[in-house]
Amino acid sequence: METLIEFFSFKYPNVKYVVFGTILLSISSSAVGCFTFVKKKSLIGDVISHAVLPGICISFLISGSKDPFILIIGAFLSGWISILVMNKIIQNTKIKEDAATGFSLSVFFGIGILLLTFIQHSGNAAQSGLDTFLFGKAAALVGKDLIAFGMIAILVLGTVLALYKEFKLISFDPQFASVIGLPTKTLEFILISITVLAVVTGIQAVGVVLIAAMLITPAAAARFWTNAFHKMILLAAFFGVISGVSGAFISFTAPSMPTGPWMVMVLSIIALISFFFAPGKGILIRQYKRFVIQRQLLEENLLKAFYKLGENENHPKREITTNDDKLKRSFSSNQLKKGLKKLKADGYIIATKSGWKLTQEGFQKGKRITRLHRLWELYLTKYLRIAPDHVHEDAETIEHVITPELEKRLQELLDFPTSDAHQPAIPP
Repeated sequence: METLIEFFSFKYPNVKYVVFGTILLSISSSAVGCFTFVKKKSLIGDVISHAVLPGICISFLISGSKDPFILIIGAFLSGWISILVMNKIIQNTKIKEDAATGFSLSVFFGIGILLLTFIQHSGNAAQSGLDTFLFGKAAALVGKDLIAFGMIAILVLGTVLALYKEFKLISFDPQFASVIGLPTKTLEFILISITVLAVVTGIQAVGVVLIAAMLITPAAAARFWTNAFHKMILLAAFFGVISGVSGAFISFTAPSMPTGPWMVMVLSIIALISFFFAPGKGILIRQYKRFVIQRQLLEENLLKAFYKLGENENHPKREITTNDDKLKRSFSSNQLKKGLKKLKADGYIIATKSGWKLTQEGFQKGKRITRLHRLWELYLTKYLRIAPDHVHEDAETIEHVITPELEKRLQELLDFPTSDAHQPAIPP
């Protein structure tokens, strides 16, 4: 607790620079990353991040300085040229987008490594620390870096706010945006420009190798929590802020731990939690919902089978043994075991000496499922002209989701029938 208070008191200037620098980086990269993510161009961030290295090296060779503003200008130009090259390859050759992406990334990064090696062997004393752009060094951020980050973050976020509707439209439906007269090429140019700026901002903090994760991972995690795009951007920014503060705190408590990689690690943990546990879309949540639905289907199918077996004997509440041939043909022994256990727990059946017996509640539910099944069979036969011997499976599927409102509508359409396509009576 003392360490936490000491960290958030910001009494050390370096801690303040690192925390606010990583927050600005996280917010700006997460915001533009959402647009890149929905446009299905996630690898653009990877291309830009690797392509900025030649620009950084050339800026240093020309200026002889590691001034962040000068390096950012060079990085921005280099990143933009890489996107231009990639797009020209896609438009003017038969090379596909994935191959053009790999080509642009590897060529520009290779040139950057050559220039960086040249600088390191040039004897220029000012080049010390230039290689941190490869892997990042957020702990080395100073006041001048924070000013640069702040200016770029304001520019990026201001542009997103000002052109939010237009960016959203060209991301989801560029053809429609073009038809209604939006300047799609100009908007694409602006969107790519702020994406390059966001990537360039984060290079010094997390490095060329990891910045793509800061661009895409928050967006991918946020997508699992909401369908609303504006909420997705806010969530992505929030996840980015958590990762930035967490990475800075881990570095503060364990100075040997690098901030940038830990930011990516925290983001990865958030993403994994989102992938597996997000309500509605999480993998485990969906699996659980599927399990619940399957169990419900088994329960309702068993109740229907019990009702129909009793119906055949003109005594719907008769006792039924698990050795009944019709039950064995319709359900496996494992399904019967699980289903009967669940029906008993829910109070739909009771055990007897010779087998099982439907309770009043179980009888009514089995009767209703049978009724819905036969109503739907009759509808498919009468209105869709499907042969009576081909409607059973479709009716098996739909009977479980027919609402009381739809049931009433079916009765009216079928003129309140008393028997289905196969002539068995439809329970009243």
